[in-house]
Amino acid sequence: MSGRQGLARLAENIREFAKPEGGCDISGTVTSVAPGRCVIAGLSRHVRIGELLAFRHGDAVKLAEVVNLGPDELVACPVDGAAQAAIGERVWRRGAFRISPDKGWCGRTINSLGEPVDGLGPLPQGLVSRAVTGAPPASMLRQRIDTPLRTGIRVVDVFTPICQGQRLGVFAGSGVGKSTLLSMFAKAADFDRAVVALVGERGREVREFIEDTLGPNMAKTVAVVATSDESPMQRKLAPLTAMAVAEHFRDAGENVLLIVDGLTRFAHALREIGMAAGEPPVARGYPASVFTALPGLLERAGPGPEGAGAITAIVSILVDGDNHNDPVADSARGILDGHLVLDRALADEGRYPPVNPLTSISRLARKAWRGDEEKLVMRLKALIHRYEETRDLRLIGGYRAGSDAELDMAIKQAPVIYEVLRQTPEQQPSADAFAELAEAMKAAAGIPAASSAKERTRQ
Repeated sequence: MSGRQGLARLAENIREFAKPEGGCDISGTVTSVAPGRCVIAGLSRHVRIGELLAFRHGDAVKLAEVVNLGPDELVACPVDGAAQAAIGERVWRRGAFRISPDKGWCGRTINSLGEPVDGLGPLPQGLVSRAVTGAPPASMLRQRIDTPLRTGIRVVDVFTPICQGQRLGVFAGSGVGKSTLLSMFAKAADFDRAVVALVGERGREVREFIEDTLGPNMAKTVAVVATSDESPMQRKLAPLTAMAVAEHFRDAGENVLLIVDGLTRFAHALREIGMAAGEPPVARGYPASVFTALPGLLERAGPGPEGAGAITAIVSILVDGDNHNDPVADSARGILDGHLVLDRALADEGRYPPVNPLTSISRLARKAWRGDEEKLVMRLKALIHRYEETRDLRLIGGYRAGSDAELDMAIKQAPVIYEVLRQTPEQQPSADAFAELAEAMKAAAGIPAASSAKERTRQ
């Protein structure tokens, strides 16, 4: 063997054994334990923040993630909240968390670690592994967004239409109907694959969502689940794992729907982890790392580079106390490509989905509207606004019909618009929301309905 060949072989061995999963047995010792964290000595110079450590808990191997590094000691949070290391126990480095998605994952339900939880046996492993904390595509290499999508939800398709590769937020307080609206998005047919991340959900609702809501669509869907009773680390990893799965299908050239329910619980998990790591709070108890992680996650969605597919992301954001200026909501609103605002007053009236068309926007709506649809929507919004701003005046009898032709029109047409926008998850998705709205408004005005929806001009 020549000297050059020997050096090449030596370099190859060094690279192999320098890997966390390589042959080097590098370990540390647990020196202190507290709820949700442990301090480990002897590993600080061999690991990085975000990497995993392994320790034995009974007969099983459990994981912890490095969240803080010091010169001699590090802080790690266990992935399984019920499994905590003991003082003096040995801990080994495991490296970055990676998964190997495969098309055989469709129709399956997995946890944050990529392990099956549906009792249907082991998962097939793909040929390529990818880190769950990947980077988004380079901004100048991404495809442009120009393909409209039909969701089948009338209020969305009319007032806030979306495009392939868009990131849309659903903002609402608790109990207003976020999950119900997301279930309606999950039935959209214009996608090759779907990935659903249920973060901090009630355990009893998981099976109902998968079996009843997804139903036949589950065959092309991967569900990632981390229920509310699981550790903050698992709730943090769930949307990251779901994003990595979505990126796998996107890189294969497929159009993917990613649903995350919800982003606020992801932020809550990050807050708990940040507090365990000793980070100071900067906004309503949230440490600064939360507002770094949000764009790090959301920017990974969207169109891929040339030749790849796109990830259309629908994420729910819980606004604490119905305060839409909540730090997480405010930060997410500046990152996303539009937002649907669910109004509790509309939900109290029994109008579902309770989307407020006046405060909801889609930043890509003009690429989705066709022909004169934009002008029509602006006209509809003007009628709704006029109807709502005079509600109190009309209720006390302060308005006499005929005094204002514009208001008379709003009083006549706004209830018709509201009725058309009513929709439940059990109903069939709308085939043409504009045509259905036009038919209803013509009927209210006494105009005979067109013999076919095709007679409506859509250029």
